[in-house]
Amino acid sequence: MPHEMSVQREAIVARVRSHARALIFPGIVFIATAGALGYFFGSFAESWQNLALLTAGLLLIVVAWFLPFFAWLARNYTITTRRVVLSSGVFVRVRQELLHSRGYDVTVRQSWVQRMFGSGDLLINAGHDHPVVLRDIPSVALTQAALHDLMENNQNVVSMRRQRDESHPSDETTVWGTR
Repeated sequence: MPHEMSVQREAIVARVRSHARALIFPGIVFIATAGALGYFFGSFAESWQNLALLTAGLLLIVVAWFLPFFAWLARNYTITTRRVVLSSGVFVRVRQELLHSRGYDVTVRQSWVQRMFGSGDLLINAGHDHPVVLRDIPSVALTQAALHDLMENNQNVVSMRRQRDESHPSDETTVWGTR
């Protein structure tokens, strides 16, 4: 008789991005460039000078605001009841998964600016050469506590399954030490 296994559904606990503080400087550059374009555009005598100003301003907006914004949007971390999923990339998507049941060490690293905002880097050491880093995530202490709880719950489930599977008597017949 096959033993019944209860399948636990995977649920999303949190979806996290880097702290939006990373967009402050690009936002300031965007506002200053848009203001400068609005003020200076049309004030030059030659039309090519106005066109050069517009081109330079748009190029600055693309490089200093658009690219950092989409780089920030393209990197996210999803924490579920079974794993941590790290996704990044715009043109080439990279996805890395860490199972809670495998066990890992979680370390928080914070600069003084990150401490002011309650954010920090979460280093997950899963036994690889380099730890996996969730960069500048908000509420880092809460995320660390949640990962500890999820890892402990998953390890308990795995160990209970192993214990249950090993406690079933073997269906093989043993006679005098041989099968």
